Amino acid sequence: MLISRRVKRLLQLVPGKRRFGVYRFLPFFFVLGGAMEWFMINVRFGKETFYDVYRRKQSERQYEARMEKSE
Repeated sequence: MLISRRVKRLLQLVPGKRRFGVYRFLPFFFVLGGAMEWFMINVRFGKETFYDVYRRKQSERQYEARMEKSE
């Protein structure tokens, strides 16, 4: 219960409750989404970023689909 009270108190500190209601938290989610996108584009694990892996897998799927279609 102690953590629940702390979370409630922290949420009460965010301004705009009367005017925006729960939507007052949207800017935090936009910033979080932007930070996650930046991280996925720019941060490398080993030699690859998330998008390098995504593009490679997508091209592999397209190649396999073409090979199955040509058979």
